[in-house]
Amino acid sequence: MNKRIVVYKTLSPALLERLQQHVAVTQVDLTASDGLARLREVLPGAHGLLGASLPLGSDLLDLAPDLQVVSSISVGVDNYDIPDLTRRRVMLTHTPDVLTETTADTGFALLLASARRVVELANWVRDGHWHKSLGPAHFGTDVQGKTLGIVGMGRIGDALARRAAAGFGMRVLYHSNHRKPDAEARHGARYRSLDALLGEADFVCLTVPLSASTEGLIGARELALMKPGAILVNIARGRVVDEAALIEALRDGRIGGAGLDVFEQEPLPADSPLLRLSNVVATPHIGSATHETREAMARCAVDNLLEALAGERPRYWVNPF
Repeated sequence: MNKRIVVYKTLSPALLERLQQHVAVTQVDLTASDGLARLREVLPGAHGLLGASLPLGSDLLDLAPDLQVVSSISVGVDNYDIPDLTRRRVMLTHTPDVLTETTADTGFALLLASARRVVELANWVRDGHWHKSLGPAHFGTDVQGKTLGIVGMGRIGDALARRAAAGFGMRVLYHSNHRKPDAEARHGARYRSLDALLGEADFVCLTVPLSASTEGLIGARELALMKPGAILVNIARGRVVDEAALIEALRDGRIGGAGLDVFEQEPLPADSPLLRLSNVVATPHIGSATHETREAMARCAVDNLLEALAGERPRYWVNPF
């Protein structure tokens, strides 16, 4: 194929070998002190980029006039200026589907951990405070039979609805840009406006992509609509929620708790007030972080890149032109 690509994410030996059979590969370790400088050095002449978590601004893209494809090992593409890539006729691809079930597992883990106060009480035991039987001050709340409100009924939302309805006998509400008749038929899900969903649900799970219309979607007004004791789970993007408003609602006890895998700033600063709230379960953006799923995502990204460079139409092309 006689193409050059730059890989800025660690790949398994098998995937790296597969790439090397088709293209010339340059690897860049962005965690190294000179990682970004090294990337700038090798961008000229690159036909493809493969990686994740790096905002690709015009300062970097200008260095790669031969670029044909950016293959992101992610489902979210909010790190990329899609109009700019399209203007440059650079394909952007991503890796949906393969992380759906794993991310839904993460969402349900956060829901259960928050409802049953798993992290808080595990730490309480670890710190040596368990001296007698528990009383109401340490009780959690049931999940089975409760109402789950899903904001964003895409692939992950649908997988959450399946777990909730089939596994826990939950009543499922959802809000989405469009009605989802299939989800309604399969899971008994019922459509609601966002305000109505927030007022009815015992658990609210966010699965929407980050966009201009979803940034700050859940703010002080929306949090005030939630039921007292309700729990918010965010496996979408941190900026979908107004974090300051969430902290205030949690401190004041206006909602019962939050299970958060994503934050406005990542990594989450060590001095974040969220880390001092006992009704918060915080995880380090682990939505797709299993060995099996990360390998599947990387494999999908390699497929996308090789298809694009071969002149084919990649299956997961974000910005068709």
